[in-house]
Amino acid sequence: MAIKAIIIDDERLARNELKKLLQDHGDIEVIEEAANVDEGIEKIESLNPDLIFLDIQMPGKTGFDLLAEVEKAPKVIFTTAYDEYAIKAFEVNAMDYLLKPIEPKRLTDAIQKLQAEMFKEHVGLNGANRGPLTEYDQVFVKDGERCWFVKLGEIRLFESVGNYAKVFFGTNKPLILKSLNALEERLDDRMFFRANRKHIINLRWIEKIEPYFNGGLILDLKGGEKIEVSRRQTVKFKEMMSL
Repeated sequence: MAIKAIIIDDERLARNELKKLLQDHGDIEVIEEAANVDEGIEKIESLNPDLIFLDIQMPGKTGFDLLAEVEKAPKVIFTTAYDEYAIKAFEVNAMDYLLKPIEPKRLTDAIQKLQAEMFKEHVGLNGANRGPLTEYDQVFVKDGERCWFVKLGEIRLFESVGNYAKVFFGTNKPLILKSLNALEERLDDRMFFRANRKHIINLRWIEKIEPYFNGGLILDLKGGEKIEVSRRQTVKFKEMMSL
């Protein structure tokens, strides 16, 4: 299974150098390249690559900006000349991080790590691009200087804050620039449920269901949050859960 890759780097020489190194890796197929973030986003959205080699420092917008703007983040291997970004890149928990000039051995290590990860995910999994986002899909979340890739299965709650949504995973609650309505359209409704105007919950994170006045419900999530299900949504919830 060839891994389709896009190289995004503003330096043509760096792109050519990487393409040359990748010729030794027959399972990586470079399907396209881009010289800046906007071009990169366009190509990611239209070609749906498995992997991007992404430079961090580019004129205008950075590689992190690109990740914050794409709807569904592909696998990422960062390529950059600036190693003060290394720490930040690993907070992003990217697949890997290659310092320019790229050493062939480091590239091989990064690709092997990527293949192992993809094999694990591929077993019993098929992530189609335009269907609902599945629990295995990762979204990129950026909050100030901190960045994460988060698998949707790890997110227990989305909370509306105006045009933004607060994302609850682990001990983190960063904001993303997406409305709850926009999220609801893309999330798999077998796993995510709109409890009320302000909250979408991950059904797998429910610990306890309690009756509430007016025929509503209170859901206790494993993260400690208590979420009220509106009366209207309670009917739907009970049908769904066959309660």
